[in-house]
Amino acid sequence: MDLSPTTVLSEGTKNILTAMKEFGISRVSACLSGFLFFEADKLPERFHDITDDHRRMLDALKGSDSQWVAVCPPHIADDPPTGRYEVAVEKGIGRRVSKEDLADFLIKCLLNDDYLHKAVGIGYKN
Repeated sequence: MDLSPTTVLSEGTKNILTAMKEFGISRVSACLSGFLFFEADKLPERFHDITDDHRRMLDALKGSDSQWVAVCPPHIADDPPTGRYEVAVEKGIGRRVSKEDLADFLIKCLLNDDYLHKAVGIGYKN
């Protein structure tokens, strides 16, 4: 995986937000990174650059007029779904989440207002 400095994620987010405005779409749930909940000095060095771009993604969401939810998972695993994930505002939960449980929550965020304009951790309690 290429973890070198990039703006691909944040620029892509800006493009999505621009298109949403153009086409009258108001709500988005975005997958960022659970590393956003880490203090910078606790973050493994190899993840600094990619986490910087995730921060720019979050800044783009916060600066938009859209109704957004920033979902910040830990490791996204190729495990079967459990349906028993937990969520928390502004903090991470656990060390992994299945891709299907993550997808389930991303869709639920489009359908309710519980986490509008918040960064949310998702995962399984250890």
